[in-house]
Amino acid sequence: MPYAQVNTRKLYYAQSRARRADAPALVLIHGAGGEHLHWPAELRCLPDATVYALDLPGHGRSDGPGCDTIPAYADLVLRFLDALGIERAVLAGHSMGGAIAQMTALTRPERVAGLVLVGTGARLRVHPAILEGIVEDFDGTLDLVTRWLWAEGAPAELMRKGREAMGKIPAEVLRGDWGACDAFDVMDRLGEITAPTLVVAGTADRLTPLKYGQYLAAHIPNARLVTVKGGGHMMALEQPQVVTRAVREFIAAL
Repeated sequence: MPYAQVNTRKLYYAQSRARRADAPALVLIHGAGGEHLHWPAELRCLPDATVYALDLPGHGRSDGPGCDTIPAYADLVLRFLDALGIERAVLAGHSMGGAIAQMTALTRPERVAGLVLVGTGARLRVHPAILEGIVEDFDGTLDLVTRWLWAEGAPAELMRKGREAMGKIPAEVLRGDWGACDAFDVMDRLGEITAPTLVVAGTADRLTPLKYGQYLAAHIPNARLVTVKGGGHMMALEQPQVVTRAVREFIAAL
């Protein structure tokens, strides 16, 4: 199992090598309370790129503690690239991971060959019931978040496994993630993003509604929007073929 040493942390990542030596690097960055398995197998094994699906610190198989700001997570992703000797990469971020990808593109544009922003926004406000509940009622808050993560009719087994995995993450890491999201706001800076950008948004996403993706696509230069009909916040797992096809076409056009 591959790990990268980043500062004092050991970060786990799953890697799939491309069929071509000149293929781009694609780094998959999960959302708050997530792990690398929040990306579907089809995308983690994309043949057109060398794919690195990262577990952020304190998540999945990576050492903690987590970070409590988006800039801190963005710096960590840059150090992850450094540790693996990756000069430039396409950054794909889901939810909080999308905020991290945007921040990285704003602070170190020369390191970002492209952006894939899935179920995210330029500003990520978190419901007080989540911010307060994670301290006062951990289990009840996980139940609430689980209901909001998935579209109506999503497979019960996916929901169960997602709830179980999130329950293994320490409460302080989750609180740091959601606090970082709540403070994130780059709405006035989207015009500074120079990387080609794919925005993927679900019509049934209750956490980052479709209008968030529409705003990103309208304000980031050289961005285009793919809409996932019926897709919830976890659209990449709900409709993996749709999301993977969009990413594959985007990378082929870079």
